[in-house]
Amino acid sequence: MTQEEFKDEALRLRPRLLEVARRYLDGDAAEDAVQDALLRLWQMLGQLHAPLDALATVLTRNLCVSTLRRRQPTQPLSEAVSAPDGLAVGTATPTDRIERMMNIVEQLPPMQQTILRLRHIEGMTMADIAAITGTNEVALRKALSRARQAVRLQYTKQYEQ
Repeated sequence: MTQEEFKDEALRLRPRLLEVARRYLDGDAAEDAVQDALLRLWQMLGQLHAPLDALATVLTRNLCVSTLRRRQPTQPLSEAVSAPDGLAVGTATPTDRIERMMNIVEQLPPMQQTILRLRHIEGMTMADIAAITGTNEVALRKALSRARQAVRLQYTKQYEQ
């Protein structure tokens, strides 16, 4: 694909890509995602051929999702104010709930403890945790899911009767 062909394709695709990005992000963030997608396409210019619709749309969507994942709020345990819905217990203070949760976490197998602590207390990404633990991300996600489920089950058993 030549530079002129790319410019024509980019001008044609830009409104549609903005539409896709705005489904995920607001204002300037959507614009940035589209710009980033077009930049990445530009860098692959020699390998591209028209039409770019599908590739550009998927690339934009993936960039938006990545942006949302990076923004995922994490809250240190010391600042936690309330338990998730369904786990609030009568008059327990936030500190009591945190203490109860940590007691349950300490009863988990060592690998599940490590994964939960790295993800939720340290706020690390799944890729970083996978590198540290020497597992792949799919197995890590499954282990994290099982650990969360075990904590939720124990908490409801012990404190919500």
